[in-house]
Formats: sequence, structure tokens, C-alpha cells
Amino acid sequence: MANILDEKSREELKVILANLKSQVRLLFFTQKTGCQTCSRQEELLRELCSLTDKLKLEVNDLVLNGDTALNYKIDKAPATAVLGARDYGIRFYGLTAGNEFTSLIETVIMVSAGRSNLDPQLEELVKKIKTPVHLQVLVTLTCPYCPAMVRVANQFALANEHIRADMVEAAEFPEVARKYQVTGVPRTVINGARTFDGALPAPAVYLEIIKAVDPGQYDTLMEEVRKAQGAGKAVKAEEGRVYELAIVGGGPAAMSAALYAARKGLDVALIAKKLGGQITYTAGIENYLGLANVSGAEMAEAFRWHMESQPIAEALGSNVTKIEKSGQEFVLSTEDGKRFKALSVVYCAGKEYRRLGVPGEEKFVGKGIGFCATCDAPLYRGKRVAVVGGGNSAFTSARDLLGFASEIHLVHRRRDFRADDALAGEVSKAANVILHAPMEVREYLGTDKLTGIRLGSPDGKEKLDLAVDGVFLEIGLTPNSAPLKDLIPLNPFGEVAVDRVQATPEKGLFAAGDVTDTEEKQISIAVGQGAQAALSAYKYLADNKLTKSKAGRKESWQ
Repeated sequence: MANILDEKSREELKVILANLKSQVRLLFFTQKTGCQTCSRQEELLRELCSLTDKLKLEVNDLVLNGDTALNYKIDKAPATAVLGARDYGIRFYGLTAGNEFTSLIETVIMVSAGRSNLDPQLEELVKKIKTPVHLQVLVTLTCPYCPAMVRVANQFALANEHIRADMVEAAEFPEVARKYQVTGVPRTVINGARTFDGALPAPAVYLEIIKAVDPGQYDTLMEEVRKAQGAGKAVKAEEGRVYELAIVGGGPAAMSAALYAARKGLDVALIAKKLGGQITYTAGIENYLGLANVSGAEMAEAFRWHMESQPIAEALGSNVTKIEKSGQEFVLSTEDGKRFKALSVVYCAGKEYRRLGVPGEEKFVGKGIGFCATCDAPLYRGKRVAVVGGGNSAFTSARDLLGFASEIHLVHRRRDFRADDALAGEVSKAANVILHAPMEVREYLGTDKLTGIRLGSPDGKEKLDLAVDGVFLEIGLTPNSAPLKDLIPLNPFGEVAVDRVQATPEKGLFAAGDVTDTEEKQISIAVGQGAQAALSAYKYLADNKLTKSKAGRKESWQ
């Protein structure tokens, strides 16, 4: 029988597994009928165990060894339990291939050492949880974000005997995916009830668990976590106060600006829907100086803890919808009806996935409408999917779906597609791809779940309803610059034009990050621009005698 792992991978794994501290048992549950992937998972585990004497494989039949399955709370196959000095409650349901092979290896190493590798202070908080917690992380093998969430769940299970952690391959167990309405991954389910999406860092996962199992203690424990991370100086922003600086946005540029402004002694308020920005959707970042390999969620959390170590005011949970100027004061209105005032503004609202703005869209975003076919394609095995767009991104998404979806409807509002010829040719020739051009999406159809889309030709002469189970929007990103449109002119792309010190034509208004007309949209550039914008805002306030700060004009290296 041919090896599943290539020779290079086998040699690399031998080196890794040679460092295992103690024996690890892989308890595998298979099923002779009705389980197409059981034999493949068993082969993978046998090959893995052949590389070291520290791994022992025990194979059980889910039906014939029903008592054993019941004892280990195994209810479906294929299932792999990873046991060390004790049963830590860590289970893998499905195939541990693709990106989840990394999860399996990381878990084996962690269980062998008997250490969670959580931050010691956070681990102490996790150990205090006495209520039984069952975490189910629904993943796909193509999702680059999912292993980070599986790792955190397994760390929690190892740290606390009251916590169980399951990785569940959503495509292998569609009934579980349907039960929890999974249209994007990773989705984590707590005790079969509360769910959250994305690969959150460990402190945020802890708070999600506390919300689910002990809501009354949530606020107190959240403050304890923040203090454990060295933060906790942020306060709630006040509407009746005139701040020296208001920062709009919650991404890297905004958090950098807030940090620098606070260190300059400014009375600063940060207003954003949430903190993190686009980097929270990034699986791995390898080009940020000093951080060779970090997930976007982890970076966002690190930025937040650093920023909140300074005295700043925050208004989170609502976007700014309009900025006006009255005399020397800026008035910032939010979508929840609040109004904040400031003597200067650093605008860092970034970009977001462009949407169509048609009926039903807001209702089904995250519930049938997605933006990452690479991650979510396995969820649409045997289903009908639409991809909206005409460039390389749209055709790449369609290509990712080729091996899964029964029908792929590629919808483009122009007659001619803009994708590279080779890519367009490959996708267009596929038997399960249907092109609709020129056609526009006029409405999303469905009551409780997305069931279709209504198309119309640009000239209004043709109409077509398509039955689809999911839609991927691949129409680019748009700057979140609408709140400024009546205050300053925007460039043809809707971006904010800035000079070398991040100033706009309006005195006291500065901008930074992806919302600006800077050509390269990179995290390090956004962070630098945020710092520059804050320092420029400080200079503006100092020059116009609008600040009480006693900080020097030059930023200290200390």
C-alpha cells in the first residue's frame, strides 16, 4: 500500500515526533458501513504511528465496540481521541488531513508534554471554570484559519478536566453543519447552544465560554482577564465631552494612532464597530517585523492589549455614519444615534468587502452569503452555488468550488469577464459551471435561509431566478469613507487623499490606513500611518493651543 505521506514529510515528522515526552494513545473509532473516510483516516494514523514508538494506535468499531465508544462519549465515525497521562477530552471527528493535519500533530505534542502552553495567568482563569463545557469547532480541511481555533479549544481541554473539545469536519458531518447553520468556518459551538465565528485568540475564547456558562460573572471576569494581560485603562467614551482627538476605526492604523495619541497625553476617544479590522480575517502573517509567524486574530488582540494599556476612551459597537465640523469642533454621529465631539480627528475606517446593496443582503451575510470560497467550499458539496464577480478573484473562487458544488453560477454585470485567459478558460470549460453575463443580482431570496437569487439584465429585458444554497461575493473592497463625503473631496475610488503627514484638506482632520489613497495596503504601513497621523494631530492641537498636554513636540524614544 502506498504511503499517504511523502518521503520529505515523513522525515520531517520523524524529527518532530522524536521529541515527544511521553506515550500518546490514538484511540480510533471506525465503521465498516456508511463511513467513506474511515479507512483513509485509519491509514493516516497507522502511518503516523509507524514513525515513532511514542504513539500507539488502538482501533475500535463504533458499533461492535459500542460500550467503549459510549465510555469515551464517541457518537460518530471516523473519530480520533488523543489520550496522554489521562483522557483530556480531545476528539477529532472526520479526516485529519489538509490544514487539520497540523492540528493533530500539535495536539499530539501538547498531550505528550501534558502542558497547555496557555499564558499562565489565563490558564489559572481557565482552571477556575467548574461548569461542564463542550466545545465543538466546525472546520473544513481547506480552511487556513481553522487550526488556530482547534488549537485553542484543545488547550482549554487540556488545562481543565471540565472542558471537552471536538474538531468536527463540517463536510464529513453535514447533519451537524445543518444543525448549527454553518455557512462559514470556523464556527465554534459551546454546549450545543451558543456559537461564535472565526479563529479567536485564547482570551477572547475564554470570555465567550464565560458568557455561555456564567453570564452573571462575565463583566467581572472580563476585567480580570484584561488586567492579567496588562490592559484595563480604557474607559467608556462620553457624549457630553469634547475630546482633544477622536479616532474613527478599530484596525491597526486606528489602534496605533490611539497608542501614540495617549502617550502624547491627549484626551482621546476611539469610535468603532469593533476592534481588529481586516487582519482578523487573515490566517497567517509572516512579514511584520519582529513577528515571524502570527495569526491575524492574535495580532489584533496583541494590538488591543497594548493600546488599552494607555488611558483612552472607547465607544465600541457602532460605526460612525457622519462627520461634520462646527467652528473648531468636529461632531461625529454614529449609527446608534450617539454624537461625540472632538477638536481633531484621525480617520482610520479602512475598507470592507464590497456588497451589492440589494434586498435580503444584510439578512443573509454570514448565513449563506460569504467571502471566502477557499475556506467554505467543502460546505457546499453537492449543492448549488453562485459566485458574483468577473475578475480573477471570482474565477479563483469558482475554481475552488469545482470539486464540491454540483452547480456553480458565475454572475457578472458586464458581458466580458476580466480574469486572466488561462484561469477563465479552465473554469468556463468545467461541466458544472454556468456563466450569466451580463446579469446583475437584484435580490436574495429566502425566508429563514438563503434559497436563491433573482437576476436581471442591465437593460431590464431579462429576468431569471436561480435556486442556490450559497453565494460568494467577489467584487472587491470598498473604502469606508462615506461619513466624510460632505466634508472633504474623495478620489475617484472613494479613498481619502492625504499628504506626507497624513493630513487632509480639512484642518484638524487626518487619515491613515487602507481608507487613504496610499498605493500599498499593508499592516506595517497602516501602523506607521496611524502613528504619523496621531503625531500630526498633536502638532495641530499644540500649534493652535487646543491641548492641555505638556508632552514635548518630538516623540520620545523611551
